Order: sequence, then structure tokens, then C-alpha cells
Amino acid sequence: MTPANQFMPDEDLAYTVLADLKRVTREYATAATESVCPTVRQQFTQLLNVTLQMQGELYTTMQSANMYNASSPTLRQEIDKNLKTYQDTQTKTQQFVQQTKQNAIPAWQQQQQNAQQQMQQH
Repeated sequence: MTPANQFMPDEDLAYTVLADLKRVTREYATAATESVCPTVRQQFTQLLNVTLQMQGELYTTMQSANMYNASSPTLRQEIDKNLKTYQDTQTKTQQFVQQTKQNAIPAWQQQQQNAQQQMQQH
């Protein structure tokens, strides 16, 4: 029952806040991944973690108050399959980054050596 002076029913308000928390987590995740400054990246990561915690607490509260019906359980096989795919992608990404770093260092060193040689010739 909604009191006459209440803006909206508790369930609707909770859904609105939950949706906003989900949106904010996406925004913080994007900001963290696009930040080039380690300090700024760390700040957005901390904000993301706090927001994820709030979102989880609100979800749990809503679920216990029968305000939120979770979707049907996913098959464990499907979860394991997706996890394996993500782990494989992560491994390939790490290998790519390491290979790129190794190839970039010699090129940088070569440029530095060329610059030193040019300075010595002048």
C-alpha cells in the first residue's frame, strides 16, 4: 500500500535505483578502462567496486522482499563453457600484449641508437 504523499511505490523506486546503479557501474567501468592516468584509473575502479557492492546489496534486499524475481537458473555447463571461452580470450590477449611489448622494445632501442648515431655525426 502506497501512502498518498509517497512519490512512487517502494518496488518501483527500488527498480529505478537498481537500474541507475547498473548504469553507473557501466559508466565507471568504461571510465576506468579508458583512463590513461593510473591515479584516475584507480579512483574509477574504487568507485566501480563501491557501486557494485551497493547494487548487490539492493538486489539482495529486493529479492528477499519479493520485489525482484531472478531469471531461471542457467545450466552449469553453459556457465563453464562461457568461463572457458573468456579465459581463453584473456590468455590470448595477454600473449598478444607480451608479444607486442617485446617487439616494441627493439624498435624503440633502434630509434634511440639511430638518434645517437646522428648526433655523433654532427
